[in-house]
Amino acid sequence: MNLNSIIMQLLVPLESDASYGAFLGVCLGLIIAMGVAAIAAIVLVMLTPANSEGIDALGGSSETFYGKNKGKSTESKLKLGTIICLAILAVFAIAFSIVLLVW
Repeated sequence: MNLNSIIMQLLVPLESDASYGAFLGVCLGLIIAMGVAAIAAIVLVMLTPANSEGIDALGGSSETFYGKNKGKSTESKLKLGTIICLAILAVFAIAFSIVLLVW
């Protein structure tokens, strides 16, 4: 027996246990939820426009109306959505590790 099989026997219940099906269901559900949250975060990051404030500062550009109302823009909504998706991903990852340790 190698180290990997010993660790899996400690973490995963035996197939003959009554809780094995529930364990697999919870693990699979959390993995799918993490995958969906990760894909959503990737899509939101790809949709967010590039930030060019550094280059604009070199040219001495002035403040625009769009810059003053950035909190209401689509860019801020995409940024907020990305933060929410990554927070959900982190919560699911922590829940998955807890399930593996406690079950």
